[in-house]
Amino acid sequence: MRYGFTTGSCSAAAAKAAAYMLLIGGQKEQIEIETPKGILYRTEIEKIKRGPGEVSCAVKKDGGDDPDVTSGMYIHATVTLIEENLRQKDTVQIDIDGGVGIGRVTKPGLDQPVGAAAINHVPREMIKKEVKEVCEAADFRGHLKVCIWSPTGEEVAKQTFNPRLGIEGGISIIGTSGIVEPMSMQALLDTIRVELNQRRAQGYSYVAVSPGNYGLDFMKQQYGYDLDRSVKCSNFIGATIDMTVELGFEGMLLTGHIGKLIKVSGGIMNTHSKEGDCRMELLCGAAIRRGASAETAGKILDCLTTEEAIGILKQENLVEPVMDEVMKRVMFYLNKRSGGKMEIACILYSNEFGLLKASEGVEKWLTLLVQEQGQ
Repeated sequence: MRYGFTTGSCSAAAAKAAAYMLLIGGQKEQIEIETPKGILYRTEIEKIKRGPGEVSCAVKKDGGDDPDVTSGMYIHATVTLIEENLRQKDTVQIDIDGGVGIGRVTKPGLDQPVGAAAINHVPREMIKKEVKEVCEAADFRGHLKVCIWSPTGEEVAKQTFNPRLGIEGGISIIGTSGIVEPMSMQALLDTIRVELNQRRAQGYSYVAVSPGNYGLDFMKQQYGYDLDRSVKCSNFIGATIDMTVELGFEGMLLTGHIGKLIKVSGGIMNTHSKEGDCRMELLCGAAIRRGASAETAGKILDCLTTEEAIGILKQENLVEPVMDEVMKRVMFYLNKRSGGKMEIACILYSNEFGLLKASEGVEKWLTLLVQEQGQ
């Protein structure tokens, strides 16, 4: 599969080309930079505009084979000459900011402080490195301003996590390696860490976690809790526990559909189907443990969905005892993963049958979460 390049790489390339045309002159229709991973990035330079003491140009974002919502959008850089000939200081000063379509940080706990443009530290270092390289080639000493912007950034940002994270007005300029690896697991884990870190920076000691969107309506209807303020951990339940422990949270409430969390009852901490899909086997084992007949066990094994299996258990009046057994196993593995360094509570639910089981102490954690987050 073909890898792509980050918004950080695009910004650095556009800034380098604009600086070159401003300080050295001529028309720069291609530029090459070196990404932090050591891979050279050569790209076309488009939408060149010149003005008094400034040059602006753009790079078209190429996400490779990764389904990246920013792929195809233009990342612009405008480099402006603020002051030159600061030879007495023998320095180059480069200020970096965001313009139209680049988000602003409104909440603590992110890579940049509140009020700053959402241009992360690695892209900032990349931009400075490439612009300084041009300054050295031009024997320039002075003060430059680099403004990164994107005319479609505000609209594209609606499809990202930025509104949820408190980044308003546009996309983020991100990337630690400079390249985009297709379907990057690390990108998902980094997003989870950012959300957890943000809540910790806001002073929260307890965090609600859910694999995805299915739990939103359930939690609102059952407990009146807005799970949209929770952290979405996708399939990475074990890794999320590791992060919450590392960041010093005192407690975590995990809410999930039985189809996901039944896997945890077997010690599976990455619930993606490619890592293991033994939902019916685990449900069947729990049912047998709580007195299900061989016939009932066989019916469960033949089910295609956990919702269907819960329906069979309901017919046999076995939902409560079987869910007791499942929760017992789920909590064993959750606590094992946390190493006893953090208290964990859990809620299992079904789309059709609602609340299936809540672990001991759930009401306490909900109260703490509501108090902390002012709900």
